[in-house]
Amino acid sequence: MTDPTDTNELKEKIIEQLRDVYDPEIPVNIYELGLVYGLSIDDLNNVDIQMTLTAPGCPVAPMIIEDVETKVYALPEVKSVNVILVWDPPWDEDMMSDEAKLEAGIL
Repeated sequence: MTDPTDTNELKEKIIEQLRDVYDPEIPVNIYELGLVYGLSIDDLNNVDIQMTLTAPGCPVAPMIIEDVETKVYALPEVKSVNVILVWDPPWDEDMMSDEAKLEAGIL
């Protein structure tokens, strides 16, 4: 069984990786945009990421998902990455961090 401390450390590393993934239409990373709804790690370090996009018809969706998979899988502790695209609840600007709102000129 994985030590909870190790899982928390890995979760923080994954979040740092997600902060390097940007929606090319908005100059803010997907984590601060509030696009990541959930992050779970099992005992074998298989990672599930529930996320959404700013719009269902986002033309760069495949690129963003591939970038998430590539960056998270680059961590040596990670065994696999599964990105689950969800649309409920729908994303809106209220989900953005204050930092992201400042960067996007909303706040």
